[in-house]
Amino acid sequence: VQLQASGGGLVQAGGSLRLSCAASGRSFTSYSMGWFRQAPGKEREFLGVITWSGDLTYYAASVKGRFTISRDNARNTVYLQMNSLKPEDTAVYYCAADRVYGVNWPPTTTSAFDYWGQGTLVTVSS
Repeated sequence: VQLQASGGGLVQAGGSLRLSCAASGRSFTSYSMGWFRQAPGKEREFLGVITWSGDLTYYAASVKGRFTISRDNARNTVYLQMNSLKPEDTAVYYCAADRVYGVNWPPTTTSAFDYWGQGTLVTVSS
């Protein structure tokens, strides 16, 4: 699976942005898809994950209620809708795919994901 994240850019605080992650490969529809971000000098942070069917989502406390993950398996694309953005949301955002779905769902660590996109930069100005 190859992942391509897009949609980043500059937005004012309080604004919204939607990121997309396009996947190639026939197995995409069977993978859980997650979003992470990494700010300069910080570790990569888990944001949320969605099951292969889209029926379940799980979010980090820091973004719950502001960020929403969805997916369109017909388009091999997963989305991250970000609302009420804050300057501290500034980071490079990554999508990732997890091949395994089981009792340890939701995956929340970088090691749980098998494939990664290249990242897209989001800058939130105050």
